[in-house]
Amino acid sequence: MGEDMSDGHEHNGHENVPSRQRRRFPGISSRAYEHPADRSALVALRKLSGFDTVFKALSGLLPERSLRLLFLSDSVRVSDQQFTHLNDMLRDACYILDLEKVPPMYVNQDPVPNAMCIGLDEPIIVVTTGLVELLDEEEMRAVIGHEVGHALSGHSVYRTILLFLTSLAVRVAWIPLGNLAIMAIVTALREWFRKSELSADRAGLLVGQDLQSSMRGLMKIAGGNHLHEMNVDAFLKQAEEYEAGGDLRDSVLKILNVLPRSHPFTTVRAAELKKWAESRDFQRLMDGHYPRRSEDKDTSVTDSFRESASHYADHVKSSKDPLMKLVTDIAGGAGDLGGRVRRGFGGFTGTTTAPPKDEPRRNDTDDTDDQGSGSSGS
Repeated sequence: MGEDMSDGHEHNGHENVPSRQRRRFPGISSRAYEHPADRSALVALRKLSGFDTVFKALSGLLPERSLRLLFLSDSVRVSDQQFTHLNDMLRDACYILDLEKVPPMYVNQDPVPNAMCIGLDEPIIVVTTGLVELLDEEEMRAVIGHEVGHALSGHSVYRTILLFLTSLAVRVAWIPLGNLAIMAIVTALREWFRKSELSADRAGLLVGQDLQSSMRGLMKIAGGNHLHEMNVDAFLKQAEEYEAGGDLRDSVLKILNVLPRSHPFTTVRAAELKKWAESRDFQRLMDGHYPRRSEDKDTSVTDSFRESASHYADHVKSSKDPLMKLVTDIAGGAGDLGGRVRRGFGGFTGTTTAPPKDEPRRNDTDDTDDQGSGSSGS
């Protein structure tokens, strides 16, 4: 069962736990909060031709000491003497998620709000001054929990490889075939990392245990420190509009827009986190029913992949995105798909394709029958 903890409690060397009661999760496995898409994308990544070779080579070429010097030469290490409030939050997060070894954390001078967890042998956490100045205490607690979640899931290794390959791709851009090979792996890594961010957002909620703080943090990352000008419900409405709005052209543009990104769009992250926070799985986890690390070795890869496949199937069926609706209709054998595709893409030329003479003209609402008042985002 999960355990409550209160101010002044001490366990395994962790001190200065949060000032209000929060539940902790002894022995929790990262499987408890990992998004199914995170696991399936990682499986697909590992199957990518050449990935194992590149991974093994880079693991040998990038010693941990060099990485720390590369990324942290001008940063301030968080400790009892420096950024003590962040140090307390870090130890709190590790205590709640039962991460025995507290990873080192650094503050890096950068006005862009950002945080990352990197490292091959051992994870290290980096937060920028822009982020520290932007977020309040509870919002920052969720972010640090997010990064500790990355550490517990072992994401830091692949994140480090992604950073190195992205840099390498720029250097070898003049070599056509070499660059193509690297970019194929970079693209696959980015797809996985976007999914892993959804998992880490869940870990951040487990640490902060305050959904509104998590929502506010995401809003601030999107719109800056202007909370008096923003509204959580309106922000989540944007995610619903992004998901359901437009036609097939917009669906394609969404894919093209997200490909170069390492993170999902902020409104989408907020909607996904809210959906999970309202789920039965989250409530069971908070009640102390969750998989333990001691059981990880007995976990079936096949079962994990089946769960991920089921998640994708449910996502496609419930999605309001025009392209996903089309995929569902194709799978269901719906008629008039040719006409729907023509109408969906007609806007690329600035025109809409009229139906054939022997095909009755359909009302505009025919294509939006399923776009009711469902939950925000997916």
